[in-house]
Amino acid sequence: MRSRFVALTLIWGASFLFIKVGVEALAPLQVAFGRMAFGATVLLLWSAARRERLPRGPRIWGHLAITAALANSIPFTLFAYAEEHVSSSLASIGNATVPLFTLLFALLLLPSEYPTARRTVGLAVGFGGVLVVLGVWRGLTLGPDLAGMLLILVAAACYGMSGVYMRRYLSETPYSSLALSVGQLVIGATELAVVLPFFTHVPHHVPLRVFGAIFALGAFGTGIAYVLSYGLIRRAGATVASMVTYFIPVVSIVIGVAGLGERLAWNAPVGAVIIILGAMLSRSPAPPRAVGPAIRARA
Repeated sequence: MRSRFVALTLIWGASFLFIKVGVEALAPLQVAFGRMAFGATVLLLWSAARRERLPRGPRIWGHLAITAALANSIPFTLFAYAEEHVSSSLASIGNATVPLFTLLFALLLLPSEYPTARRTVGLAVGFGGVLVVLGVWRGLTLGPDLAGMLLILVAAACYGMSGVYMRRYLSETPYSSLALSVGQLVIGATELAVVLPFFTHVPHHVPLRVFGAIFALGAFGTGIAYVLSYGLIRRAGATVASMVTYFIPVVSIVIGVAGLGERLAWNAPVGAVIIILGAMLSRSPAPPRAVGPAIRARA
């Protein structure tokens, strides 16, 4: 169990570095498509080995198409665009707001959810941490850093919305979370493949370093990581598995500083701690069951 937890934290923590390397030679849409294609391939092979029954029927595939857009196609692309402007470390900090957005949309859109004092305080603390990361006391001007962080926050909001959407429309389906994940990644990769020719051109040369980063991002960060998460949830429960979220920024910051020589102003890690505290505080004592791929809330 511990080895799965550590491996999952390292893989997802390194994903932000892989994105940063990927955009060195590829367009953000190509980075997003590459990771989804490799991730879908890994999950297709695993589901075939397990003889999983894939979803059938236009209705559920329609829901999967919307879920793929919210949980994969849009946020994966936005993170890649954002990391053209901000460091991988800062991107991981913005990603830590996903639990806050998930709760916010749940409170707004799910009748079964209701605000409590603890949740309200947690949301206020968490989004206060975002203001610390942005350094609002210095004034906000629309430069590369702010533009990048806004893209990341929109991506995190998409992740949050996707969790609510999956809970509302996919939680009662007879299919396993693995089968739903396969369908989600396959249709998400198809969505990006359709728009790719209109907004990008085929690169003349892809360095091995960049190809390796995209392969690792897709096969490990979007494929194998789900397998590890699936096993961790079965062995230790969803609550323990969700704790990975709180360690991802720490791992990503260490990797970004050591591997890419990134530098962070003091307010970024301080804001990250505040965001994580807010997310932990806003958690319900008995969190509702989440359905769908564990990759939903990762970079």
